[in-house]
Amino acid sequence: MVAQNANHLEVELEWFRQLLTARMQRHLGQDASHVLDMAPPALDAGESSYARMVAHYQWGLAERAALMLSLAPHLRPQLLDVFYNPNPELRQDHSEFGGLRLSHHKGFMPTAETLYFLLADRDLENRFLLQQMLGPDHAFAQHHLLWIDPPPQGNPLSSGALTVSDELLDLVTLGEERRPNFSTQFPAQHITTQLTWENLVLPQTTLREVDELKTWMELGHTLLEDWGLGRTLRPGYRCLYYGPPGTGKTMTACLLGQATGYDVYRVDLSMVISKYIGETEKNLSKVFEKAEHRRWILFFDEADALFGQRTRVENAHDRYANQEVSYLLQRIEQYAGVVILATNHRHHLDAAFTRRFESVIHFPMPSPEQRIRIWQQGFSPATRLGGEVNLNELAKRHELTGGSIMNVIRYSSLQALQKQTQEIALTDLEEGIRREFLKEGKTRAV
Repeated sequence: MVAQNANHLEVELEWFRQLLTARMQRHLGQDASHVLDMAPPALDAGESSYARMVAHYQWGLAERAALMLSLAPHLRPQLLDVFYNPNPELRQDHSEFGGLRLSHHKGFMPTAETLYFLLADRDLENRFLLQQMLGPDHAFAQHHLLWIDPPPQGNPLSSGALTVSDELLDLVTLGEERRPNFSTQFPAQHITTQLTWENLVLPQTTLREVDELKTWMELGHTLLEDWGLGRTLRPGYRCLYYGPPGTGKTMTACLLGQATGYDVYRVDLSMVISKYIGETEKNLSKVFEKAEHRRWILFFDEADALFGQRTRVENAHDRYANQEVSYLLQRIEQYAGVVILATNHRHHLDAAFTRRFESVIHFPMPSPEQRIRIWQQGFSPATRLGGEVNLNELAKRHELTGGSIMNVIRYSSLQALQKQTQEIALTDLEEGIRREFLKEGKTRAV
């Protein structure tokens, strides 16, 4: 796929070079073809990601020229060096060329004005049509493919950089989208599990409600599009998981992604929440913008840290904190994908917030029977239990979550390895259990 992408982009870039040359010649008063008469090359739609995208959206000369202009700094920056010729009369850069000079990139960075110069010149009607193409109703914006970066306040919108998304750049060059890296620019981490549904121990009522969410993920598009309910139902699905830590909330989200082909991204609230006014909204916006039009589950763990009960407005900071919650509600309701919020304490979330969810699913403490299953399937097949170990008795005596039980299994298994034995000792299990209770501030006779 990389070779086919490269071949088609070479053809397209050569067409774009000719387009640039003709436009500059006409700008200098030389005889040359009008750029709008220079049809883009025909591409076999089955041979490259770029060609398939062009065919899918049925993009014409204007869209393809905009794409090449925005891709040129990444693929062939020297193509845009023609815009560096200063105006000999004014002894400054040509204002009609637009463009930005960046601190690290030495080449010409095109702006919306650059595109207007290339395809519209002084024709205001064509300029307005190009503005529409770069507006919110075009596939460029709706699918977050290409946009104008907002310029500093007070500057013309056309002075904003013409920017292509990282995902589109990856797709037309490498043939696939790379997952975004976890960073301050994208405060969400891709999470997976190697476990299966058989490893998930939950009450039947909880499993049935989880299955309803899975059904939506598989058939929601049919419901909205083919059955026409998209006119009356809002897009996407919002779900609240609540229950003690270690009861399977994160694991369930990962299994849903595994079963439906969705990527699961856990949003790191410590990187989202900011003490600076407006920064929390900006950080959340980064996540939702990346997630638009992708098969992603956004998983907000310990969500009550950000989305808890709104405070009484006593000062400016309280007012902005409540605005942040309102902003999140708005983004969640507009998001067409799946959002799962997990909390240990449902009562920490205000009622107006929880009413906005399509489902609220309880993850309770496991029953003694469920704890027996977790104990039985948790140990490595390379180990054996000591003769005095009675898992049924441990499950009945100690009310532990699945996560805590696995912590005990990890501790006792490491102790066995340290002793150079494969036998799991009761004393190590009891010590592991004691440690788990101490974590929770509890004391319990073992």
